[in-house]
Amino acid sequence: MSLLGEGHDVVGVDVAAPTVDDLWAEVVGQPDAVTALRAAAANPVHAYLLVGPEGSGKRAAARAFAGELLSGGADAAGQARTAHLVADDNHPCVTIVERDGASITADQAREVVRRSAMAPPEGRLQVFVLDEFHLVRDAAPILLKSIEEPPPTTVFVVLAEDVPEELVTIASRCVNVALSAVPHAAIVESLLAEGAEPAVAGAAALACGGSLRRARLLVGDPDLVARRDAWHSVPGRLDGTGATVCRLADELLEGIDSVIAPLTARQEAELEQFDAVSEQMGIPRKGDRSRLEARHKREARRVRIDELRGGMATMVAPYRDDVAAGGDPVAFATAAGAVQTMADSLRFNPNEALALRALLLKLPVRP
Repeated sequence: MSLLGEGHDVVGVDVAAPTVDDLWAEVVGQPDAVTALRAAAANPVHAYLLVGPEGSGKRAAARAFAGELLSGGADAAGQARTAHLVADDNHPCVTIVERDGASITADQAREVVRRSAMAPPEGRLQVFVLDEFHLVRDAAPILLKSIEEPPPTTVFVVLAEDVPEELVTIASRCVNVALSAVPHAAIVESLLAEGAEPAVAGAAALACGGSLRRARLLVGDPDLVARRDAWHSVPGRLDGTGATVCRLADELLEGIDSVIAPLTARQEAELEQFDAVSEQMGIPRKGDRSRLEARHKREARRVRIDELRGGMATMVAPYRDDVAAGGDPVAFATAAGAVQTMADSLRFNPNEALALRALLLKLPVRP
């Protein structure tokens, strides 16, 4: 569990520091969710569940909502300070709960129960953001009572990609706010505003599957187009032999390795910034650094999964095109079914090489 900004403050706020409106501007392509949350901030209830696919902006929405809640009633200087601290994930009244392993653990859940019952470190409200709560597993029953009836000074914001069975009861106790995949046009507009070249922005938006986070990573990948072409060419290169399958699988996995490079650079910069802040404060934060490193590993794994899923979707396209041209629909159905089965299995961290080879062996050979 991460308590961001525990015991620390910021002296002065830079004139270029973000405002609460700037925090909301980071929630791209989700006007209905933004409208609902901004309205809710005027008279908040105990818990909110933000449900949407990876990259839809749930974390940014939670950050902006927390900023709106915590700046209510403050003067201009207070609002600026709140926005500054929330934007840096460093506000003492915002607790971000992230899984340390495969899911949020029972020990983490019990710590949330304990801290959420306490008074806010400052002000009148505190916000607990429970990230990736669709992976909650055994922690859900422990947290149910706290989420259902927290103190009036505590607001829970639960983030999930979907609502599995173990989350149904908690979902029923929350105000549900739906987010969708970010529209293509909104992703392109955002990437262009951030300085991407039009051709690169368009290619990244097409390849990102509605995830702005992934699109921002892909714009720094010089091999993006070549990698998409490699996946698209696979059905036409299959010949039914194991040797070809092994060669193609190795080529595709090598292509995925290239997209990790810009992520690694960003993560190294984050660690350098973390170390600089820790040194400036004069406080050793080894536990927090270990959690940051663990989050980086999860991010890298997610990028690989995103690339595999995106690549497999691209690989199915030639079979779909064949059907549109009057070809065999059975081949398309077979390919789509095999790809979906593998996509579903990725959450269980299979051996990528073996799984990809098995998939390619199942794909029909195109005439």
